[in-house]
Formats: sequence, C-alpha cells, structure tokens
Amino acid sequence: MPFALIPFLLLAIPIVEIAAFIVIGGQIGIGWTLLMVLVTAIIGTILLRNQGLQLIEQIRRETDAGRVPAKALGEAAMLLVAGILLLTPGFVTDGIGLLLFAPPVRAAIWRFLAARITVQAGQTQFRFNQEHETSRPFDEGDKVVDLDPDDFQSGPANPDSPWNKNG
Repeated sequence: MPFALIPFLLLAIPIVEIAAFIVIGGQIGIGWTLLMVLVTAIIGTILLRNQGLQLIEQIRRETDAGRVPAKALGEAAMLLVAGILLLTPGFVTDGIGLLLFAPPVRAAIWRFLAARITVQAGQTQFRFNQEHETSRPFDEGDKVVDLDPDDFQSGPANPDSPWNKNG
C-alpha cells in the first residue's frame, strides 16, 4: 500500500465509522450500539490472548528447531493489527479485526505477502513461496541493493553505471 493512501485512510475510516454508528444506532438504539462495541472489544481481547499464546508457542518451537519463524511472526503481526482494530471503537474496524482472527484469512494474506518477501537473517537468506520456505547460505558475492520506489526507474541501462556488467 503506498504511503500516500495513509492520510486518506486516516480521514476516511473515522467518517465511515461515524456513519456506521449513526445508521446502527438509529436502528437499535444508542445503548445496544455501545454494548455491541464493548462486547467486541472484550471478544477481541479474549481472542488475542488465546491465539497470541498459541503463536508464541509456535514461534518458540520454530526457533528451537533452528528455523526462522517468519510465517508465525507474520501471523503474530496480523493478530496485533486485529487486536488493535477490535479495541478501536467502531463496527467497520471490528469487522476487519474479526476477519484477521480467522486462520484462513491470515493464511490467504500470508500467501499474498510471502510471494513478495525475502528475509535475510545472519548468513542465511530466506525466500518464501506458497508451498514452503526455502533457504540458502548468503554468499558474500550476492549484491543486495535496497532501493526506494523513487530510486528505481526502468529503461535502457546506463553504460557508465558501475552496476552495468557489460561496461
């Protein structure tokens, strides 16, 4: 997600939440609306505790086995976001938060992200695909160039560039 969308989301999400409060509050009343918000926060706390403890155990097992627990850490990050969304008052954020607590939703998000992630830990480089995690020793000859999107441009190679293998 481009960072340019963040200011838009910071404005749009509260507006959508206020609209949802008005519509739902108008249908069921303010008391029931506030009770629903409180109940979702309590449910979110319970789910976060239970699933978080399971993930901590999974991370510990992966680490003890000498593997990088990338998938478990990714799921832990999604659970953290889910917990924050459920503790934030609102029905839209609660809906998104509850979706993130569903393991199939987290698995789908992980499959999407894993195709785009490379984790380099120490002397090992990990690449992920949908079937399994693979690793290979990090070769000192590997050229790693970290570019921001603004630093990269496609087009014909610059013959004077030190990165041009033909030059």
